[in-house]
Amino acid sequence: MKHDFSKTFNVFKRHYEHVPLEIFGKNPYTTLISTMLSSRTRDEVTLEASKRLFAKAPNLEQLGKLEIRSIAKLIYPVGFYKTKTRQLKLLSNIILKKFNGKIPNTREGLMTLAGVGRKTANLVINRAFGVSAIAVDTHVHRISNLLGWVKTSSPEQTERELIKILPKKYWKDTNRLFVSVGRQCPTKKKLEGFLKKNKLI
Repeated sequence: MKHDFSKTFNVFKRHYEHVPLEIFGKNPYTTLISTMLSSRTRDEVTLEASKRLFAKAPNLEQLGKLEIRSIAKLIYPVGFYKTKTRQLKLLSNIILKKFNGKIPNTREGLMTLAGVGRKTANLVINRAFGVSAIAVDTHVHRISNLLGWVKTSSPEQTERELIKILPKKYWKDTNRLFVSVGRQCPTKKKLEGFLKKNKLI
């Protein structure tokens, strides 16, 4: 089945609205930490928690010096904040010792860190290091299925299938554009309406 990827991406670009966490730009440290905090948490909550944390710990060295209690207080109320607090403390120590204070620039290196899964690793290498990768979250997963590009039941399966069919030139924009559209269309009904109105389904 042939899909019109160009049309879809052009429509999504026209309707793009800023995604909150993009303010952290291409900085590997802020991109990694804010992405970790964003799991199971609304972007607006993640943004404020990230700002509080980065005000006290603008780099890995400062993060490593913070006490567990201080980190927890700064990132609350992100989802699973107690677990993420421990992961951040572990992560900072590992990077400082094992990677000489440099955020790993490969998926494999990033996935050795506490709390970093494939989606987070893909987003970091894509956003912070300019490596083509598809970071599949719930937005990318559900929109890809509604478009009929894939028929999958998990984000992991969606990533595997998208890698097979989606030309590499689109990979770097997939997450940001799909997240933007997904945020604007939080329900299946709204998303289907948007896709039908733009003749994408």
